[in-house]
Amino acid sequence: MESTYGDRSHDSATAQREFGAVISRALSRGGTVVIPAFAIDRTEVVLHELAGLRRDGTLPRHVPVYVDSPMALAALDVYREALRSHSPELRPEALAQGEAAISPDPFLAARSVQESIDINNSTGPAVIVSSAGMATGGRVLHHLHRILPDPRNAVVIVGFAAAGTRARDLVDGARTLKMFGEYVPVRAEVADVPHFSAHADAGQIIDWLRNAPAPHTTYLVHGEESAAETLRDRIDRELGWTAVVPRSGEGVLVR
Repeated sequence: MESTYGDRSHDSATAQREFGAVISRALSRGGTVVIPAFAIDRTEVVLHELAGLRRDGTLPRHVPVYVDSPMALAALDVYREALRSHSPELRPEALAQGEAAISPDPFLAARSVQESIDINNSTGPAVIVSSAGMATGGRVLHHLHRILPDPRNAVVIVGFAAAGTRARDLVDGARTLKMFGEYVPVRAEVADVPHFSAHADAGQIIDWLRNAPAPHTTYLVHGEESAAETLRDRIDRELGWTAVVPRSGEGVLVR
């Protein structure tokens, strides 16, 4: 069983409000918002949220939204086709909105390197969604390099940030971030809004396990040690099951 969020709970309503609030604050300062996002699924979910902010006026129509990730744009084409074909895998509310569900129009796609450079050279308030989601590489680094030193700007981390990544450093309050061989000062606002993550929180994991037959042993993986150990203790306390956090690289024989 995964334990990514084994030590925390998500409050989606609060997180959605904070997502809109941090964007509003940055735009009111005349700043740019950079959202590092995975190309598959996360970018599309972020665009869906931005489309809602566009509709309710939180995100003014004169503020451009840029998607700077060729892979994300290719995935977005698949999502659009699913909306056009009324895929039964989509939620009814998304089907009712059609392509507007993932299109915070006007929004601009950067497929080429030159288009990405043009975005980075632009001025004025904007929202930029770019990969990689944990800022380990990709075009988002160029945008972070530009906007981090300016306190008018903001970075929104919208998913789990693993230890040792730039996204995690930002969440943990790093004062500088190393990129392109230099240390960039972090003066921009940084917000951690993990409700976009596809990983279940501790309560959701417990609820899922509660409806399953009790196994001989539950092995907790895919999580940092503190999260896995917290979830182990909760499984023992609430379900009465034997849960184990295996050591890194440990082999387990399943009979």
